[in-house]
Amino acid sequence: MNLRTTNLHWPMANGRNAPSFRRAFTLIEIMIVVAIMGLIAAMGLPALMKVIQKEGMRKALSDVTDVCASARARAILLNQTIAVTFHPAARSFSVEGGGAPGGGLLVSSSALPDGVEFAMLDINQQDFSASEWGKVRFFPNGTSDELTVVLHDKDAWHKITLEFATGMATVSDVDR
Repeated sequence: MNLRTTNLHWPMANGRNAPSFRRAFTLIEIMIVVAIMGLIAAMGLPALMKVIQKEGMRKALSDVTDVCASARARAILLNQTIAVTFHPAARSFSVEGGGAPGGGLLVSSSALPDGVEFAMLDINQQDFSASEWGKVRFFPNGTSDELTVVLHDKDAWHKITLEFATGMATVSDVDR
């Protein structure tokens, strides 16, 4: 028997020699993989929710920086001076301006979460932490008043600094 003349003949599929069986995953194998993926996702869900949900100091830092960014954007878009007013005793702040000339229209307001306090509120290098209110102005050219806010809770101290030349806020830890 000559090896050259002996050929194994496979059934023809699409004009090519191919085996007549196909390899695939069974339904049970696919269901097991999906069940394992579901278990892993369910175990990671609480950690994911904690990352997404802002509470305490994280919420306070986010709220203050967001309100400053929003006021800066409104000042540039409306070509008007927009003010953020801080009320240290009430632990609240609000964005004003953008209405009639001279501002005064309340756009949004927020308050610090429970347990978070203003430790320092300096506007243009003047201390406003004992004042009834203090205003930080954002101008149409993207600049702003100088602002330094220190927030604290039982565990942490954080500083928010507003660069007057750019009107952009940065957050940093406070070394005590």
